[in-house]
Amino acid sequence: MASELEIPVNKEISKESIRLKVWDYLENSNLASFPRPVHHRIPNFKGATAANDRLRELQVFNSATTVEINPDKPQQHARFLSLEAKKTLLVPVPRIRHGLFKKIVPPKGANKDMLNKCASSLGVKDFSVPIGLDDPLKVDVIIDGSVAVSTKGYRIGKGEGYADLEYAMMKTLGAVDDNTVVISTVHDCQVMDLPDDLFAAHDLSVDYILTPSRIIKCDGNLSKPSGIIWSILTKEKLDLIPILKNLRYREQKAGKDVRLKDDIESETGAALK
Repeated sequence: MASELEIPVNKEISKESIRLKVWDYLENSNLASFPRPVHHRIPNFKGATAANDRLRELQVFNSATTVEINPDKPQQHARFLSLEAKKTLLVPVPRIRHGLFKKIVPPKGANKDMLNKCASSLGVKDFSVPIGLDDPLKVDVIIDGSVAVSTKGYRIGKGEGYADLEYAMMKTLGAVDDNTVVISTVHDCQVMDLPDDLFAAHDLSVDYILTPSRIIKCDGNLSKPSGIIWSILTKEKLDLIPILKNLRYREQKAGKDVRLKDDIESETGAALK
């Protein structure tokens, strides 16, 4: 087992500096797996299958009916295990461009080889159907990849914020609640102490960490996003993710404050004139 990475206290620490440290370490220690280099990705790692196999040891996974799993390579075996157990498997649409989820639908009578194909990135495209915003949905377990995680439950992704936003959107739609369990599968070296002050209300925390060598039940009792925080989103982000406009309209009709970051900055600038 590789030892946990230590973050130097004599340098300015940021999420990006931690990402770079992890990506470099995985590559330089030859712990990375295809696709390489792992920089700017949810990194695939040697032992990913073993880490995902630990899902079988978790009652929360075994009893789950609907599971949402990111489409990245290191979580392919988790997707296979979900299909093998005949769970409803949802995979986020890349960058949330054309909807929130797709449901993986294997061919009738699919054997293990076919299920593994369905669990691959190609299978996610070829054996899936879109899920509409109004389709009834209750997600029991979320399995996400990470760049770094802590035993408290803090998580750092690749830096684009999609996992955080996907969860917030699911919360807004009522697809997740306080009973939904979040799991991350990573290499042992990706588990480290992470400074509390790097994280905010929009960051998704995890409940369990699975590595090739162990299962960690996170002990930080951290909160998860309570919904979409419109004040940190921009009009540009809404243009990139059209379904956000739909959700914003719904929240506005419900009487919620849906002012965007641009709106607030414009109002603040006008008030100072």
